[in-house]
Amino acid sequence: MTDQRVRTDNPANGVARLTLTRADKANAQDKAMLYQLDDALTAAAQNDDVRCIVLAAEGEHFSSGHDLRDDSSLADFEPRSQWSGFDASGQEGQMAAEHEIYLGLCWRWRNLPKPVVVQVQGLCMAGGLMLVWPFDIVIASEDAVFSDPTVAFGVNGVEYFAHVWELGHRKARELLYTGADLSAEDARTLGMVNHVVPRDELDSFTLTMAERIAKRPMIGLRLAKLACNQSLDAQGYGTAIHGVMGWQQVGHAQARLVHGLPVDPAGAEIIRSDRKR
Repeated sequence: MTDQRVRTDNPANGVARLTLTRADKANAQDKAMLYQLDDALTAAAQNDDVRCIVLAAEGEHFSSGHDLRDDSSLADFEPRSQWSGFDASGQEGQMAAEHEIYLGLCWRWRNLPKPVVVQVQGLCMAGGLMLVWPFDIVIASEDAVFSDPTVAFGVNGVEYFAHVWELGHRKARELLYTGADLSAEDARTLGMVNHVVPRDELDSFTLTMAERIAKRPMIGLRLAKLACNQSLDAQGYGTAIHGVMGWQQVGHAQARLVHGLPVDPAGAEIIRSDRKR
């Protein structure tokens, strides 16, 4: 039986809080966590008593990204998309799997018809960004650090490629090419983060905002979210997010041809050496 990776509580009227509970793994995302998070988000979305959702994480870090040691099979979970062939050979199986569990889930979450506020502390690295960017409002602690060093693995970046939209193309290029960290305050200046607060105020500040949101009528909140999403999509957001997934697959296919692995194994040492500086 899979351990609980996501806990749900209702800290205030109209608010559901979902908390990642793999603190001992820096909230690295295995398949079980992602599917449990999807279940929890769906339950909150379908609960008429909930008007605002908060996503939080236990421990020192919000999320260190994908759990590269996860050896579970997608066959152990109920698919949420219409993709299949996850165990197919070559790049076919990985393409299907990444459309299901990464791009597919993130796109579902982005279109969830209720506001979601994310609170981030510590490290939010690579796949951790995919638990932030699909949502609506981001509150970061002063010690929060954001990064996507995955170009070192021979791919273009994480699977939900919102970098250019979140950071502007110049900063996105710099962070992708160098794997550099982005501080919470710099992320706020760029518009990726709404507010930066002391770590010991993160919970209370986020809950206060969620309570204020939850006072509004659900229809108004839904229409506002639909309008914001539609405005982004009219600028090409959805087309870009889905189209760029093709470059992700080119990177994986190249690594399979050259290294016999889905990523360049030298990337791990590059990232480690960068973080020692």
